[in-house]
Amino acid sequence: MNSPSRSAAFRSGVFDILPVLAAAVPIGLLWGTLAAGKGFTPFEAWLTSATVFAGAAQFVAVDMWREPVPMLLIVVTTFIVNVRHLLMGASLQRHLGNFSRPGGLLAMFLMTDESWAFAERKVLAEPLRPAYYFGVALSMWLVWTSASLAGAIAGRSLGDPAAYGFDFAFSAMFIAILAGFWKGPRTGAVLATSAVSAALAKLAVPGAWYIVIGGVAGVIVAVILHREEEEGPVAGERAAEMQSEKSGSNVGSA
Repeated sequence: MNSPSRSAAFRSGVFDILPVLAAAVPIGLLWGTLAAGKGFTPFEAWLTSATVFAGAAQFVAVDMWREPVPMLLIVVTTFIVNVRHLLMGASLQRHLGNFSRPGGLLAMFLMTDESWAFAERKVLAEPLRPAYYFGVALSMWLVWTSASLAGAIAGRSLGDPAAYGFDFAFSAMFIAILAGFWKGPRTGAVLATSAVSAALAKLAVPGAWYIVIGGVAGVIVAVILHREEEEGPVAGERAAEMQSEKSGSNVGSA
């Protein structure tokens, strides 16, 4: 009885991620061509995408790739670029109650900005199911690695996808996903704080620290607003209790 339900959940995940997959193809092709230009074989390009599976970090790394390879610089820089995954992973961990331990570890490995966003949006309506999540995440992994391999095989024959606006495809798609989280002014405050902080940091701080600064600023505002939201009902309950006690005292005096 459970198999059809799991199959339906998996298909639902695949269907939801389809627009993102369309955006991932040209980006993966671009990364593959850049990797080939740096001397990667098609297998090495595929293996990098399969094991690292982090588009932004891969682009940063391949941009700095030269002989001799500045390994420490690449490791530190890609860590800074991907440090946001610590926050995303902590958020996703809360929703993995239906996952086995191996399944939870695999879910963390396959987590990307997009799969995390789809998971967070899904739990607004219902608990996150492994079948749905892996429908999203595995589809993303398969398309990204395949596009990277195809790009590496094609070499530089693809040209520069940025000339066609493909370089903005992921950004545009992620903005569309974030729009699904909109819950009013509080959501706007978090997004605006994160965006402004990241933009200012980009202008003032060298390197990829703007990613971290923008993410942390948004988290701080979200925590503050969440506490205010929780304290509101508590304050109301305390006021009601005080009023009740006062009314009882007045009755006793009468």
